Amino acid sequence: MGGPKFEVPDWRQYKVEGVPELERLQRLLATHNLKDPWIRNEVWRFHPKEYSSRMTNMRKSVFRGFKYAVAAMVVTIAVEQLQAMYQPPKDPGHH
Repeated sequence: MGGPKFEVPDWRQYKVEGVPELERLQRLLATHNLKDPWIRNEVWRFHPKEYSSRMTNMRKSVFRGFKYAVAAMVVTIAVEQLQAMYQPPKDPGHH
């Protein structure tokens, strides 16, 4: 159907070396004589290309309906102002 074909990246391209956050985690685990065999699966989160696309997606999600919300706000304010202009003033003496 639509859109470009998704290609699964080769797992060997992701290396923990060069990612300070994950290197720090490895050192911390090593102090407790532990090792995370799956840490390589988290490298993609710190890849610059993936990070920028995540930020773009987040920006699109946050501002998706923004233009419609602004238009609705302008219409609402205009309607309220027109109603205030054409309604007679309320008599403050009667409750």
